[in-house]
Amino acid sequence: MSVLVALEVTSGSEITLREDESLLRSMERSCFMLPKIGCKGGGCGLCKVQVLSGEYELGKMSKKHVSELDKLNGKVLACRCYPKSDLTFNVNTTNR
Repeated sequence: MSVLVALEVTSGSEITLREDESLLRSMERSCFMLPKIGCKGGGCGLCKVQVLSGEYELGKMSKKHVSELDKLNGKVLACRCYPKSDLTFNVNTTNR
């Protein structure tokens, strides 16, 4: 398994990612400044982040909290975002 890195643009912090865990889990493991945490299953929308660059796969997310337009703009739930490459992301999204 390759080692991946994510850069959070607001803080400039880097965290180590694993392809077999969600972005949210990687943030927890790294003791990173977390977005709000709720259900961890894609249903509550509290952990919304914006991925600015990089490849990832998404698990099922509530359409109530993440629209198709959100997804096109990289706004996803960290609990359902699985990195496939290095990522650049922003925790401080507007209009969560």
